[in-house]
Amino acid sequence: MFKRILLKLSGESLMGQQRYGIDEHRLADYARQIKDIHDSGVQIGIVIGGGNIFRGLTGAGRGFDRVKGDQMGMCATVINSLALSSALEAEGVKARVLTAIRMEPIGEFYSKWRAIEALERGEVVIMSGGTGNPYFTTDTGSALRGIEIEADVMLKGTRVDGIYTADPEKDPAATKFQTISYDEILSRGLRIMDLTATTLCRENNLPIYVFNMDEVGNLRRVIDGEPIGTLVTP
Repeated sequence: MFKRILLKLSGESLMGQQRYGIDEHRLADYARQIKDIHDSGVQIGIVIGGGNIFRGLTGAGRGFDRVKGDQMGMCATVINSLALSSALEAEGVKARVLTAIRMEPIGEFYSKWRAIEALERGEVVIMSGGTGNPYFTTDTGSALRGIEIEADVMLKGTRVDGIYTADPEKDPAATKFQTISYDEILSRGLRIMDLTATTLCRENNLPIYVFNMDEVGNLRRVIDGEPIGTLVTP
């Protein structure tokens, strides 16, 4: 079993069956799954995207200034983090929101040491605001935070059940990898994350496990070692 994980959640997945915003049923499902593994003693750091509210790169394509668009995306991740922390606390799990940009009293300013101390106290730590800088995705933010908090693994919860040779939603002939190396991901041009995030994990020996978070119970199955996704290794 992993002692400490970094769980990367998709903002888009929070929409559930909606076209925008937060589906309270999906949010509650996530909170219950996180509580389940928290109660078994796993230390949990979380980074969640903001694409259900605003994506900076998409905004830039619509005429927004890229820096301001990315800052709007950072704020979207804070909204999602607050929602998840509220859902966790409703389940009886103490959660702490840290932000990469100062916005007390909404959240505490992030530092590695503050995050690790909270994890060791048994709190779920939700790290929002990306890296605090424009031009970096929440994938890069999650890779950075996973390395900083010395996580055993990054669990990347997505809408698909692993990494495929092609997009399985577009190519029915795509086949799934059980394991794959970072070098093969780069050589095949597979975009499970942006190149910066992939390179960070590769250079710092942080393994990634990609799985379908939207199926209730899958987070527990990953922690229990069931081979339901794809393991990316250095």
